[in-house]
Amino acid sequence: MDFEWDEEQRAFRDGLQAFLDETLPDDWEEFSKHGPASPALTEFARGFCGKLAENGMLFPHWPVAMGGQGLGPWHQQILAEVMWEAGEPRGGQYMNVNWIGPTMERYGSEAQKATYLPPITSGKALWCQGFSEPDSGSDLASLRTRAVRDGDVYRVNGQKIWTSYAGLADTCFLLTRTSDDKKRGITILLVPMDTPGITVRQIPSLIGEGDIHEVFFDDVVVPIGQRLGEEGQAWEIIGFSLTNERLGIPRFHLARAALDRAVAMLQARGQFSREAVRIEAARCAALCEAARNASYAIVQKRVDGLKIGAESSSARYATVMCERAVGEFVVEFLPEALAGGSAFLQMHHQRGIVAGIAAGAAEIQLNIIASHVLELPREPR
Repeated sequence: MDFEWDEEQRAFRDGLQAFLDETLPDDWEEFSKHGPASPALTEFARGFCGKLAENGMLFPHWPVAMGGQGLGPWHQQILAEVMWEAGEPRGGQYMNVNWIGPTMERYGSEAQKATYLPPITSGKALWCQGFSEPDSGSDLASLRTRAVRDGDVYRVNGQKIWTSYAGLADTCFLLTRTSDDKKRGITILLVPMDTPGITVRQIPSLIGEGDIHEVFFDDVVVPIGQRLGEEGQAWEIIGFSLTNERLGIPRFHLARAALDRAVAMLQARGQFSREAVRIEAARCAALCEAARNASYAIVQKRVDGLKIGAESSSARYATVMCERAVGEFVVEFLPEALAGGSAFLQMHHQRGIVAGIAAGAAEIQLNIIASHVLELPREPR
């Protein structure tokens, strides 16, 4: 089995890295500590993503018919790894190119495509996803935010929580309940965030400036033309979207880069000779590579056109394990790095805190693995 990139893929990665070297400011590592949802990084990302678009690097993995280069899943993976190792200068716009754009292309009306795709492809749009709710979390089938049909509009009432980028986003990809059927009663609305009745409250956290929010919907009026797909079609659409979304953030790659940076710092100080330190570093490296291999197996399935099932949850949880391990390694053996000693490691620590929450809580992933991978019974027999 060959784990090396081929010549074309290496050239693609080298080109991306050269672009970053030329484009990112000298103080980028310090600047990126603010977090991808901070006002400063969000504003920077609009200009940066515009430059990516001009150079054909914003969505090269999209099909040619969508304006991409048709380079496919492996190039999408390389793009994500290079960007995340750099501290994700695209800010929240990685969501646009990973799954919102392709989802819009497949399920959107012609009017919706004309409205929403140009800002995405020019690097200007910022979206947030209204999925999780209090008492629902990653269990989307239990969501309660209600959209009631009233002539040519829906009236939306409810609450979302842990919503990344909501404070600065232009549009919300909102899941609502339009009937009491657990799965067939969910409908997607595309809601401008300046619509009257929407209130956003930032949740103070350690993971970066402005990263997570509560969002309240109080009799928010949404025209029917802003519904994505048919009423009750959300479960199908989200299944398509999450295939890209859940593996679109290569946290294992950033974790490995952080581990390598930490080990280099310890070596430079003559502090890497202790057996306990070396054993723990090796364990972290093994977890990072296990998560990489699990994720790469999913990418190859996408290349081969094979159905992706619950094994994506196994890959997600492997990534959570490596993120936590690397974070704990830095806290135990290099704590001063998180108190101003390394902007890069501080950035990773902030990103790593949410590894067990973002794109599906770790506990939910374990339940999926137990039921659909290991096929364990739900109750003792």
